[in-house]
Amino acid sequence: MASQVKAPWLDNYGDVPKTLDYFDGTMWEMVERAANERPAHIAYDFMGKSTTYARFKANVHACAKALRAAGVKPGDRVTVCMPNCPQAVVMFYAINLMGGISNMVHPLSSQNEILFYLNVSKSVCALTLDQFYPKFEAIRKDAPALKTLVIAAVKDELKPLLKLGYSLTEGKKLPKLPKGGEYVAWKEFIAAGKGYAGEYICRKDKNDPAVILYSGGTTGTTKGILLSNLNLNALSAQVISANPIYDKDDKILAVMPIFHGFGLGVSIHTFLSNCGRCVLVPRFTPKTYAHDILKNRCNFIAGVPTLYEALLRQPEMKNADLSCLKGVFSGGDTLTAELKKRFDKFLKDHNANVVVREGYGTTECVTASCLTPLHLYKEGSIGQPFADTYYKIVQVGTNIEVPYGEEGEICISGPTVMLGYLDNPEETANTLRLHGDGRTWLHTGDLGIMDEDGFIYFRQRIKRMIITSGYNVYPSQLENVLEGCEAVQLACVIGVPDPYKMQKIKAFVVLKEGYPADDGTRETILDYCKKNIAKYAMPYEIEFRESLPTTLVGKVAYRVLEEEEAAKRGEKVGATV
Repeated sequence: MASQVKAPWLDNYGDVPKTLDYFDGTMWEMVERAANERPAHIAYDFMGKSTTYARFKANVHACAKALRAAGVKPGDRVTVCMPNCPQAVVMFYAINLMGGISNMVHPLSSQNEILFYLNVSKSVCALTLDQFYPKFEAIRKDAPALKTLVIAAVKDELKPLLKLGYSLTEGKKLPKLPKGGEYVAWKEFIAAGKGYAGEYICRKDKNDPAVILYSGGTTGTTKGILLSNLNLNALSAQVISANPIYDKDDKILAVMPIFHGFGLGVSIHTFLSNCGRCVLVPRFTPKTYAHDILKNRCNFIAGVPTLYEALLRQPEMKNADLSCLKGVFSGGDTLTAELKKRFDKFLKDHNANVVVREGYGTTECVTASCLTPLHLYKEGSIGQPFADTYYKIVQVGTNIEVPYGEEGEICISGPTVMLGYLDNPEETANTLRLHGDGRTWLHTGDLGIMDEDGFIYFRQRIKRMIITSGYNVYPSQLENVLEGCEAVQLACVIGVPDPYKMQKIKAFVVLKEGYPADDGTRETILDYCKKNIAKYAMPYEIEFRESLPTTLVGKVAYRVLEEEEAAKRGEKVGATV
């Protein structure tokens, strides 16, 4: 019961509501309510082209008809393998409108990873960009459930003049789509739905599954996380309640990707379901991000620490006026005290009356479930739980709560907690546990501390994991891939501190007999990795070794390798948990 849970933060919530009323419907119904309220207002901007809520609503309904015309039924899974483009947003909500489940996939995933996501979700339809078509073509025959592949193009959403320029520059770099290939172009897909005369709107319950996102869960093995309509709608209400400064005319720079809970849940769904305006950014570079902030005069920005570190280095930000900013959020990785101080000063020096507010969350809760309040801040803290969300710290491996100030595993209970892992009841039962207080708690696999005021302090992952540019990378998975290469006998992967990416990935490799430790072999291994590992998870360096250090029980001692790398930098590595 909620009354039995320690919740000291409730006494200092300030002007933030302690409890909320949540929308009783689907994600699209919540967004459509906003569209009906402000039809003439802009829902999103994309590379200079604006789309009103009325047009957005019409596009979603047209896409839902197209899905039904293509044979997609309520309950079917549809993969959206896209960057932040209008077609991705429209498809996401159209799937929800017709009763399907969106399977959100990183478009830079390797072809084998994409095959895994298609098959584990049993997707019957997929949407991707023309530039990623070759990866789908290569694995199509091994994805038996996939019946319809829809190919979109960035140029189709551009103004005429910009479309011409894009075709003459970026367009020349794109692969030529084969005539007669097993795909349908986005425009043809939508056109085919115009003649659909059947029912295409499916009324779903708020607790019905609606989205699949991916994470390593608590074990480091990739799993589909099944989220409900309520999960994302509750997040939307919580984010707005934690930001009483929000106004319906506000804009957010949506640079965090749609396949990630942070981007989907905060930058897109929260704003579109509350009459806000999203500036969709399909591809991030520090230079374009700086340009987009200044050009669009956005009120809110959300990103990982890497992003803020990069902004500090951009020459065009030197004399920038950032007085438009009302909220700057950091998540996805630890924001160091030093970076926060530097960026807070940068904001102040550029006329912004805000500071960076750090949050914490997991994909198992969509994204953030804890945020630094507007009126309170404690150095090193990730803030206090959102409304109706409870945190407790327990002894690792148990349900026993520890006293304030004592380290343990972070557990979360609330309306954004996932339904479970896709087709994985054992891992679901291990992660979602019913405690003696009557609540179901998400065991995050993260270590943290709660103080007497209810401020949460994140310490580290219990299990080994690397975070690079805000993405979770699991060494065991990369090692499995490396050891699948014909030249590799044994591999160990570690994270090396990096001022820009936070961590970069280094691989130590023992070669099989007959393979020379030279650049040719290194290129062979890297070429193999490119086919099996996402771009952001690629090793920046491969070091050949005659052997790897081992523990007393014969396991590879990755901590020894971390200590060796740290010694080169004159640093120390903390003790293993």
